Amino acid sequence: MMKKYVFTLLIAAAIGNIKPVQAQNKAYETTVNGVKVIVQPSGNDIVEIQTIIKGGVQNYKADKMGIESIAMDALTECGTLKHDKNSFKDQLDKVSATVAGSSNKNYSILRMNCIKGDFDVVWPLYVEALTQPRFDAKEFARIKQDAINNIKQADSQPDNAIDKYADKIAFANRDYAKDPNGTVDIVSKLTPEETKAYYQSILTHSRLVIVVVADLDKEVIEAKVKAMLSGIKQGAPFEFKKSFFRVYKNSFNSESRELATNYVEGITSGPQPGTADFDAFNVAMRIFANRHFLDVRTNNGLSYAPQAWFSVGQTSVAKFAVSTTQPDKYIAVFDKLVDKIKTEGFKGDEVANMKVTYLTGFYYKNETNSAQAFSIASNEVLFNNWKRSLTLVDDVKKLTTEEVSDAFRKYINNIVWVYQGDPKKVNQILYINGTLNKADNPVSH
Repeated sequence: MMKKYVFTLLIAAAIGNIKPVQAQNKAYETTVNGVKVIVQPSGNDIVEIQTIIKGGVQNYKADKMGIESIAMDALTECGTLKHDKNSFKDQLDKVSATVAGSSNKNYSILRMNCIKGDFDVVWPLYVEALTQPRFDAKEFARIKQDAINNIKQADSQPDNAIDKYADKIAFANRDYAKDPNGTVDIVSKLTPEETKAYYQSILTHSRLVIVVVADLDKEVIEAKVKAMLSGIKQGAPFEFKKSFFRVYKNSFNSESRELATNYVEGITSGPQPGTADFDAFNVAMRIFANRHFLDVRTNNGLSYAPQAWFSVGQTSVAKFAVSTTQPDKYIAVFDKLVDKIKTEGFKGDEVANMKVTYLTGFYYKNETNSAQAFSIASNEVLFNNWKRSLTLVDDVKKLTTEEVSDAFRKYINNIVWVYQGDPKKVNQILYINGTLNKADNPVSH
């Protein structure tokens, strides 16, 4: 299953006796023309800058899914008003620099990465891509076809297909049902003119956050950003909307597919970023993922790669997934495991060990400038608090076994189940009337 821990989106600066790197103590924020600029001095000669456009799937209607993703690709793949695509790429290649756009359900990013000595060469290209994209018709047709090919390829992969199907069912009539990559039908109809107009509509001061991870003087950063923003309109006030996902009763939806095995995925509630039990639930789901793997694969041999993870974003949820030839046996094992945890809670040693593993993992993953910038951006957009990166270690260390167990009990209740495979192999009643249906801890938020 892709992205086992999607958008956990946190930074661990230290664990145990490891001290936060000195540069992190110097992190600061400034405001340029109404846009927040977050600066993390890096202590090295790499410059990573990310301009974030907030909103993601809330920015467009369902019949325009994919338009923002295509737009972000077009910024660098269609050239700029000053440089065609080949000239733009050639200049970056000469200094081994990167300028690239990407999009997800919560925000889009245009990032640049280069060595400090090449900053004055790369920055003008970065500004061109952000503020003067060409949306050349020929190149647009090429990237659109690439996007269509990628959608088809993803749909042909069962792990991706079941996850997309789960989102479609669970988040029906919600923004989170939208796939940022779109569908073949929608993307096929997009024009360069329409996509450019859409991009210009979301490129506003009100949606932007800029993250700089580099050793650059504050005066230089502010001057460069001010000049860049002069070509961008202020825009209407923007609010990043979060929504809590509540499951009132177990449900089951299925699609008949000719597959080598059967695929099952479940979605249920999770705490929103910034809530009191977010960290506790994050640790709880990591422990559960280990237990789920042990019970489903090792002890019962029901799936090669069972998954359980906490998917964090505008709408945060817990997910569980398996590929199995025995889906009915899987739900029995799943229900028994969840009931056992709800009754007995987690053990003190597994909570203590997971806190160390959790923080050490994030500390390790965020050693590069790029990773730090991505994490700062995520914390700022989802938590509205980039400084969370400086407090995460202490916050997680303080968690008790009871808090972690209670967070699991609070959110893991009714589940939206989806299934793809042989309909003769599954008894949906077991999923609808499983032991979780007896839960007496409904989520209240």
